[in-house]
Amino acid sequence: MRLGVIHILNGPNLNLLGQRQPEIYGRATLDDIAEACAALGAELGLQTFCRQTNHEGALVEMIHEAREAAQGIIINPAAYSHTSVAILDALHSFDGPVIEVHLSNIHRREPFRHHSHISARAEAVIAGCGPQGYELALRFLASVLGRGGA
Repeated sequence: MRLGVIHILNGPNLNLLGQRQPEIYGRATLDDIAEACAALGAELGLQTFCRQTNHEGALVEMIHEAREAAQGIIINPAAYSHTSVAILDALHSFDGPVIEVHLSNIHRREPFRHHSHISARAEAVIAGCGPQGYELALRFLASVLGRGGA
């Protein structure tokens, strides 16, 4: 079976997972999440590439790169969810499905976190499921891309 390629893109401060506010974000690291996604992706016939940046422009560039290389994007834009029209515009240039993931339930947090610009482009939004949200996103993408698994 030909593998579908999924880019898993992560925004600012997610490099500190497991250290920063574990009461909100948990103890899993981004490496833990990447390893779990790679293992599940292999089961589902998907190849995953997990990347992180603290810089808005770099995240835009990663989305541009995905246009040529990926069939789907899972994105946790973190704080940029609430501020970045540039990331939204970049996602509009991507033809495949986009799934927005948040570790915490942004709707149970501060009011400024309740709105995400990115949701306007996402086929689905998964929030509040912790690291398992990435796996749910992969299963959903596998289903959307016709590889089963949802």
